[in-house]
Order: sequence, then C-alpha cells, then structure tokens
Amino acid sequence: MNRNFERLVYRLDELGKEHITLVGKKCAHLGELTKAGFPVPKGFALTLEAYDLFLKETGTAEELKRYFDGFDANPDDNGDFPKFSAASAAVRGLVESKGMPEPIAGVVGQYYSELCEATGCTDLAVSTRSAGPESHPGQYESFLHISGMPHVMKHIIKVWASTFNTRSLIARARGGFALDRDPIGVCVLQMVNAKAAGVIFTLNPTNGDPSKIVIEGNWGLGESVVSGSVNPDQWTVDKVTLECVACRLSRKNSEYVLDVDSGKVTEVATPQERVAAPCLTEDEVIELAKAAKRIERHYGTAQDIEWAIHGDYGLPESVFILQTRPETGWSKEKEKPATKNHFTAMDYIAGSISSTKYGGFKKP
Repeated sequence: MNRNFERLVYRLDELGKEHITLVGKKCAHLGELTKAGFPVPKGFALTLEAYDLFLKETGTAEELKRYFDGFDANPDDNGDFPKFSAASAAVRGLVESKGMPEPIAGVVGQYYSELCEATGCTDLAVSTRSAGPESHPGQYESFLHISGMPHVMKHIIKVWASTFNTRSLIARARGGFALDRDPIGVCVLQMVNAKAAGVIFTLNPTNGDPSKIVIEGNWGLGESVVSGSVNPDQWTVDKVTLECVACRLSRKNSEYVLDVDSGKVTEVATPQERVAAPCLTEDEVIELAKAAKRIERHYGTAQDIEWAIHGDYGLPESVFILQTRPETGWSKEKEKPATKNHFTAMDYIAGSISSTKYGGFKKP
C-alpha cells in the first residue's frame, strides 16, 4: 500500500487553527497556541485519517458495518436506550481488542520516543485526549498519566473506541449519521504535575461582562473543576488593570490525583490543611490572567481555557495551558444568561457562581 504513514501524525508545533479538519479542534488549537509562544505541554497529534486507517487495516470497519447493518433501535424512545448501551459495550470491546497496525504503530512510536527524548524522561507520562472536528464537550473520552509505548498505543485505541459510547451512538442516530464511524483526532500530550488546575473564562459568564476574567481552580488535576465535583476557588480579575476585584475561597473537600500504585487518576479527600486554603497564590492568579488576556487577543474572541500549575516549577514556567475554545454562551446570545447544563467549563462556572460575599486583592 503506497501511503505516507508519517503524515498521520504531526507535532503540535506543525499545526494551527486552520488544521481543525485534519486533527480535530483540540489538537489544532493547541498547535496554534504552541506556534504563538504560549506555554503548552509538548505533544503530537494523530489525524482523523489515522482513525479510519486503523479501522480499515484491522478489519474492524467491516465488522462494525455488519454489526450495525443488523442494529435496530429508536434513539427517541427511552425504552430502546438499553439497546444502545448493549451495542456500545459490544463494539467498544471489539475496537479495543485490536492491536495498533504496524505502519501506524511505527510512526506513533517514533513520535513518542522523540517526545521522551525532548523532555529528558524515559517512558514519559502523557495524556491521550480526544479531538473532534466539531465541538462535542464531554462526549468522547480522554485518559491521563499513560506511560510507556505499549500503554500509549492501547489508550489511543481506547480514545477511538470512545466514539462508540452510548451517548455518541444516540446522538449520531438522532442526527441521521452512520453509526459505524465517527473520525476524531487524538492528542498525545505531556502530563503536567499539577499542583492546581482549573478553568479561565475571558468574560464574566454570569452577565457577559467582557472587562472581566473569571478563574476557577482546585488542588490537583482539573477534572474536579470541569466535572463540577467540587465547589472551586474563584477569582474575578479586571482585564485592564489586572487587579483581582473579587475572590471566593471554598472548602475543597476532594481533588483528583494520580494513584501511583494503580497508575490511575482518582478522586481523594483533600488534606485537611489545604481544604480551605487558596489553591493559587496572588502572583499565580495574575500570571494566569495575563496568559488568558493574551490568548483572547490572539484569537480575537472570548475564550474558555483549561490551565494547570506545575508543582515542580516556579513562575512563570509553572503556568501551562491545556486547552482553549471559543466561548459559546455570550458570544452567540448576548442578551441571555449563560446555560447551566454543565457540558463545558463555562457552563460549570455559570452554574457555580453564587451570591457569596467577596473579598479581593490587588496586583502587587
């Protein structure tokens, strides 16, 4: 087969926002940020074509087509939801049972080895994150703290398999799309040893005020903030003066950390001395606000940003941007308050802001 397999994979610094249909939105925007000089973890991206090629080379494409040719369920009938759940379990198991075809495995292995060499770390811990060409927040799956070549290959396949989860199958059925494929990109990204993480919104999500930046965070990995499993700390920063005009500290009773023994990310109780303590210093808040302001200026529109503070570095090297996407609530419908259905970081922020009395600090 005469294929240029190497072009199934790109370093982030080779990509830009114009490559959404090639590698998916998340990968394209991380590439855009990398080329623009923003602090993004090192990584590489698999193209949407790699998804289809994997299915074809392993024979899975034909198996999936045969399975869904005989599948009959109504996505608008709640009574048929168990059929979609059963189909999801069956086809995800099928996809995950396959090994990575050698031509793809060789190229991915080369890029992972180069990433390990660039970071000076053997078997570098990475995340494998889904990247669809369209925004479907929370629909596909990502995996954290994956280490070593075999596990990286396995979890890239698990990301691809997540396109057959129950929610995705029902959504495709309702839209009249084929159930047997939904190509996405995969971003393999260096893990950040997050002391704290969370989200930034470059306008106030409760009223659309573009002169404010809202930062929310918790100890550990950012999943606790994005998922809404904790009530995070929150800072509101004036975009012009970079003064913190409002601060709400919460009791953060749990956080997401890596379980060293199992290698899995797990939710644990926050050590008592940190439950009520701010997860960010004043300088970290201001550094994050500066980065968010620059990102919004680069894109020319309000952004919904995921960030992490590396626990092993000092400022400004400790600040990392993990994802950015255009704000979708106030940008599309400025006259109405933001939605509260918690599907994006913005949705969660809007739902979590309360009437709690605020205190603040000024930029030193």
